[in-house]
Order: sequence, then C-alpha cells, then structure tokens
Amino acid sequence: MRYLTDRKRATGMGSAKTGTEHFWAMKVSSVALLVLVPLFVFTFGPMLGEPHEAVVAYFARPFPAIVAALTILVTFKHFKDGVQVLIEDYVHGLNQKVAIILMVCLSYAAAATGLFAIARIAL
Repeated sequence: MRYLTDRKRATGMGSAKTGTEHFWAMKVSSVALLVLVPLFVFTFGPMLGEPHEAVVAYFARPFPAIVAALTILVTFKHFKDGVQVLIEDYVHGLNQKVAIILMVCLSYAAAATGLFAIARIAL
C-alpha cells in the first residue's frame, strides 16, 4: 500500500456523484425561509393574545392563511432534508434506513397536520 500514489489510494473513495441535490434543496429552502419567517412573524404576531374568534376571522383571510401554509410546508421540508443529512452522516446500517423512514413520516405528518389546521380555519 505504501507504494501507491495518492491518486491510486483515493480511487474508489472519492465523490459518490450525489449530494448536490440535497445541497441545493437546503439552500433554496433556506432562502425561502428568510422571506417566509419574517412574513409569518408579522402576520401571526398581532394575533397573539387575541380572542379565538378574532384569530379565526384573521386567518380566514387569504394572505395570512397562505403565508402560514407556505411557512409550514417549507419549514418541514427544510427540517426533513436537514435531519436526513444528519442521519446519513452519523447513523449507519439498518438503523439509518429506519431512522430516515421514521423522520420522513414524522415531518410529512406534522406538515399535513399544520396544513389541515390552516385549511379548517381558512375555509
């Protein structure tokens, strides 16, 4: 092994030709969250402490409902991608596959629950 060049030692251990999709998905969702989170805070913030009827009436309007729904969708997609990368880096074997499946199911279920709640209020 000591007679091999650095290039020969690295052959087969280099790039797996994957990962750029996750990288760009995380970058795009990060930029989207840079816009959506302040919008969400400014639309959700004034309703803190208000009576239930006022909150339901406010979120029945299109703009606050759309901002909340987009924030929920993008946040849980970003969460899913980030935790999947963490699991791929630190967990191996069958536990890795099980953890990724559970995490994907959890994030989709949470996103669906949030969207259902927004839809119930808005419609």
